Amino acid sequence: MSQPPSISEMISQSIQVLQKPKAATFEQFENKGTLREALVYVALCAAVSGLVGALPRGPMGFVAGVATAVIGFLVFTYVVHAFGKGQGGTGTLDQVAYSFSLFWGPISVVSSLLVLVLVVTIVGLLLVPAVLLATLAANVYFAYLAIQSSMNMTESSKVWITLLVAAGATFISFMLVGALLG
Repeated sequence: MSQPPSISEMISQSIQVLQKPKAATFEQFENKGTLREALVYVALCAAVSGLVGALPRGPMGFVAGVATAVIGFLVFTYVVHAFGKGQGGTGTLDQVAYSFSLFWGPISVVSSLLVLVLVVTIVGLLLVPAVLLATLAANVYFAYLAIQSSMNMTESSKVWITLLVAAGATFISFMLVGALLG
C-alpha cells in the first residue's frame, strides 16, 4: 500500500462493495487501507449517524451514536481477527478492519436516515422495526463475505462461528456502552 485512500476513494469502494456483494469484491480492496483509515471512515459515518440521532434525542443521542458505532466496530473487527485466527484464518487486522469499514459505515448512515424519515410520519413508525431488521440482515450478509475475504476463510461453518462470536462480543460492548452513557 503506497498512499492511504481518500474518503472519496473509500466511498467509491463502498459503492462497489454494496453493488457487487461478493468476497471477490472485498478482495479487490482489503489491502487498500489500514485500521487507521477504517476508523476515520467509520467515525465520519458515525458522526453523520450521530447527528441524525441527535435530532430526536439531543446531544446524548449524538454521543451515544458515535460511541456505540466506533466501539462496536472496533470490538467486532478485533474479535473477527482474533477468533478468526483461531479458526485458521490468515488475514491481518488491517485487512479485516478496512474490509468491514466499507460496508459498516455506509449501512449505518443509510439506516439512520431511513429511521429518521420514518419517525416523522405516524405510518412510518410501523416500518422502523423492518428497517432495523433489514439493516441487521445486510450487516450479517456483508460481514459473512468480508470474513471470507479478509480472513481467507472458505469453510462456511468457521465463518459463521467467527461471525456469531464477534456479534456476541459486540452486543455485550453495546450493552456496556449503553449502561455507561445512560
